[in-house]
Amino acid sequence: MDNRSGSSDGPSVDPSFVGWVTIHQNGASMAYNERLASRIREILDAQDGGVDERKMFGGIAFMVKGHMCCGVIHDDLMLRLGADRAEEALAEPHVRPMDFTGRPMQGYVYVAAPAVETDEGLARWLRLARDFVETLPPK
Repeated sequence: MDNRSGSSDGPSVDPSFVGWVTIHQNGASMAYNERLASRIREILDAQDGGVDERKMFGGIAFMVKGHMCCGVIHDDLMLRLGADRAEEALAEPHVRPMDFTGRPMQGYVYVAAPAVETDEGLARWLRLARDFVETLPPK
């Protein structure tokens, strides 16, 4: 079923909105902010490269050494920071627990758009996520 019609089967997305990519996953349509994803690609490539992408959680995830590092779900930046740094990040404005399934995922946070409006702000968050993921053994 086409979820753009406003049905209860999924989010209502205006198909004329430029800047979002709609993906179909398990029969449901989800959208993510392609402009934010593009900025993430650019910054991660400039930092160290070696990044793969996967469609995940109804959005897009960026993988480093086979581990999920960050991603975009709707307009939110999703970050893997590890338990300690994620707890610290929750004290910052525009940060909330990643609760995709209704339960917070330990070590992950969502960062809302106002916190990543500038490239410097986005790069800071991405560096924190990458620093954590690089401590993990390669897959």
